[in-house]
Amino acid sequence: MGFQQGLSGLNAAGKNLDVIGHNIANTSTVGFKTQRAEFAEMVASAIGSADGASAGIGVETDAIAQQFLQGNLSITGNNLDVAINGNGLFTLTMPDGTPAYTRSGNFKLDKEGRLVTNGQAHVMGYPMDPATGLRTGTVPVALALPTSAPIPAKQTRSITAALNLDARAGVAAGNPAATPPLAATPRTTYGTSIEVYDSQGVAKPVSLYFEKTTTNNTWNVYDRLDDPTATPPVVAAPIGQISFDNQGAITGPRATPPNIGFALTLNVAPTPPNPNNLPAYPVQLKLDGVTQFGAKFAVSQLSQDGYTSGELTGVEIEGNGMITARYSNGVTRSEGQIALANFRNPQGLSDVGGNSWLATFASGPPVLGVAGEGSLGALRSGALEDSNVDLTAELVNMMSAQRAYQASAQTIKTQDQVMATLVNLR
Repeated sequence: MGFQQGLSGLNAAGKNLDVIGHNIANTSTVGFKTQRAEFAEMVASAIGSADGASAGIGVETDAIAQQFLQGNLSITGNNLDVAINGNGLFTLTMPDGTPAYTRSGNFKLDKEGRLVTNGQAHVMGYPMDPATGLRTGTVPVALALPTSAPIPAKQTRSITAALNLDARAGVAAGNPAATPPLAATPRTTYGTSIEVYDSQGVAKPVSLYFEKTTTNNTWNVYDRLDDPTATPPVVAAPIGQISFDNQGAITGPRATPPNIGFALTLNVAPTPPNPNNLPAYPVQLKLDGVTQFGAKFAVSQLSQDGYTSGELTGVEIEGNGMITARYSNGVTRSEGQIALANFRNPQGLSDVGGNSWLATFASGPPVLGVAGEGSLGALRSGALEDSNVDLTAELVNMMSAQRAYQASAQTIKTQDQVMATLVNLR
């Protein structure tokens, strides 16, 4: 027995206590992954030994292994809190530009609207086209929301109408010669309206009126009423006609361009006064949902694609990492999608503190994607992943490490007594 074995045992037990204490201290750290001290024996080689016997000279710390086991998910109710349920890590860019990774999803918005961690690392994700909700790139960028300025207004380009025109309606002009005479149908009988927006987000109501003509299954469409009080009196002209077959399905006019569906075109003048002299703008009236059945006139849908400017009012993160923003103008649109990374060997990641890891040669390069793709897990908004430290197990391990430390100290004490005995021989 030598002092070396006991000294190495003290060092190993001390390192084990360090790791256990670190785990216990991070019991409440979001996304923390427990560590485990792993040891290996040290043996002194005996060159030329006939029987190959080697003397053990103690123990050394072989590795501090991270245990990437799933932690429990705790509901927080904060929309910017995100937990990963399954494999993967959030991708970050540290303030110095270094790429990093984390399981801690307690994100914040900084003063510039960027999604960041508590350490001000930027959360990375894929840019989206707000109009289509599709990715516009394959390289992750720093995610940001327009918090410092409102989103710009969008000019109305189309109106979508779904309504039924009463097939039993008489001709709008009436028939005074009939017996009994048929009175004219006021243009307002089959009418509706909707607000559209110009390029500066100024709203203007647009009215739509439908008058049955003397041609079977044909209706004139107007965007205004006659004004007999004007000088000279104004008689509104129809913007077009729509026609139906004998089953009540619309047959014209065809939309151009493209030649898909049925549509008319409105020319909308900006709301007066118009100090900036904005030009009139075309709006396509989509008529695919218009029918002519023997039922009362009813509007089931009337929508348009424009809006005024709007301030950010709320953010939601979906299970696939899609960030959906809500604005004061009623618009809801996708602003980005959180990117996740997976590694061939997660235990090879280098822990740099602040709930972050760096990729190393041992971990391999990151495999990027989004939640739900491949082996990547799903995201849970309004929740955080708890530390995966088992406090009971750590307390038991601490007692075992304490006993190992005491036992190693005892071997040194015994060796000292043996040495004292040898020195005191007469």
